[in-house]
Amino acid sequence: MINRARLHSDLSRLHRETQMLLATASSLSAEELAAPSLCEGWTRADVLAHMASSGRALVRLVDWATTGEEQTLYASAQARADEIAALAARPRHELLADVRESAGYFAQQCERLNGDLAVEEVVLHGKTIPATSIVALRIAEVVVHHHDLDTVWTIEEADPDSQLDALESVVRTMRAKQAPGMALATDEGDEWLIGDGALRVASDRPGLLMWLARGNTEHIEANGPLPALPSW
Repeated sequence: MINRARLHSDLSRLHRETQMLLATASSLSAEELAAPSLCEGWTRADVLAHMASSGRALVRLVDWATTGEEQTLYASAQARADEIAALAARPRHELLADVRESAGYFAQQCERLNGDLAVEEVVLHGKTIPATSIVALRIAEVVVHHHDLDTVWTIEEADPDSQLDALESVVRTMRAKQAPGMALATDEGDEWLIGDGALRVASDRPGLLMWLARGNTEHIEANGPLPALPSW
């Protein structure tokens, strides 16, 4: 069950993070959208197309949570890739409008999460996710991909709770993909255990997130060699 106060708080934070993403996206010219992002192999337009596509696809998790009927986000990995490529190829104003519209649609549909849910957990790409964390999952996606646009905005500017949402999402992926054993800790007091916890890794929330999600080791402290990580 997700109570009304928590849902309102999560959706309000999602709205703030999304508005900042949209402001950054709107500042980019067509030429800048065609430039590489921090997501390997993707342009900035690809990142925004992914955000538009995902905003609609994640509603299927809301459907699952509220009806109990299992859902898949896309028919196949190829169908997902094709949709992102098609959206990224659209004119700038159409792409930006689609990002905005899909974000609004997702937020609107999440109002259905208020109250009792049909199931306690849903599954995304092999990761088990509490149904009450669907909004947090989208927040994680918004702030990490905002950083991926590689502009003056960086993950340090995200709300601390949004950084935490993103870390929890990445940790779920590391566990699902059987990453090497690690004990993760942040300066803010967060802790996670992956596997046997053999390697202790510490940083602040942004630093730890950027290592886990994007391989940036600049602000990482560890008591041994850092391992190669599965993709987020």
